[in-house]
Amino acid sequence: MKISVCVGSSCHLKGSYNIINLMKENLEKNGLTDKVELAASFCLGKCTNGVSVKVNDEVITGVTPDTFDEMFNEKVLGGLKNEQ
Repeated sequence: MKISVCVGSSCHLKGSYNIINLMKENLEKNGLTDKVELAASFCLGKCTNGVSVKVNDEVITGVTPDTFDEMFNEKVLGGLKNEQ
């Protein structure tokens, strides 16, 4: 699984580095650092919608610390289960 967090200007201002840190923490907590390639990305083309996270080929927009857990559980943990 490949995950990219946008660090372009708009997402940076909306807290993308907080999302990267949350992602790192949750990947480590769930023992997934060897199963997931985490990268920063410049502009995923959804600038007006808040922090964008791309999980494989799907772009999720408006990710905040408040919505992170739901997104992580559904898209990352759920996605990994579907890949097996």
